[in-house]
Amino acid sequence: MIRVLVADDHPIVRAGIVGLLADADDIEVVGEAADGAEAVAQARLLHPDVVLLDLRMPVLDGVAATGQIVSAGLGRVLVLTTYESDEQILAAIGAGAAGYLLKAVPATEILAGVRAVAEGESALSPSVAARLVRHVRTGPVEAPAASLLSPRELDVLRLVATGLTNAEIGRALYIGEATVKSHLLRAFSKLEVTDRTHAVTRAIERGFIEMPGS
Repeated sequence: MIRVLVADDHPIVRAGIVGLLADADDIEVVGEAADGAEAVAQARLLHPDVVLLDLRMPVLDGVAATGQIVSAGLGRVLVLTTYESDEQILAAIGAGAAGYLLKAVPATEILAGVRAVAEGESALSPSVAARLVRHVRTGPVEAPAASLLSPRELDVLRLVATGLTNAEIGRALYIGEATVKSHLLRAFSKLEVTDRTHAVTRAIERGFIEMPGS
């Protein structure tokens, strides 16, 4: 069962999100928060698997709350918001958010995002991913990937960038899911990141991989 904490300052919106999650057999809403500070306090108390939170909240905004939750190891953060400016996206990802979804996405994508983040994967709305890629491409290209990542680690990261799960990557590369996880963990260590979203972002920024269709 995936334990989720929902943080949103609009009671009606929050109730709608809670209702959506409650209908899923594999998800349990263990708490709610109406502001960022309460989200951090509830995460510290409940240790949810996923904290689903909005960015613009009173007392403590979503970016600051994300940073505190992630740095303290209190749960993985999935941002669910109406805002998609480059500044907000980069701030949230930089603070440690494992995913960034827009409230306009279908309910099925929100559920899929919660499940993906709970499994250690990433969840990005297509428009958010496009903005993120556009930004990292403006950064400096660093040393060749050959000096850091193995060919198989690059293969895995390229497939992560397409949105595939570990199981799907394993089938595509004809390797076991455990082997995929091992390659990812080694890539995380070499790239000095802790999750899939930041691994892909760092790899693109350094010119190691490109997003599909580029």
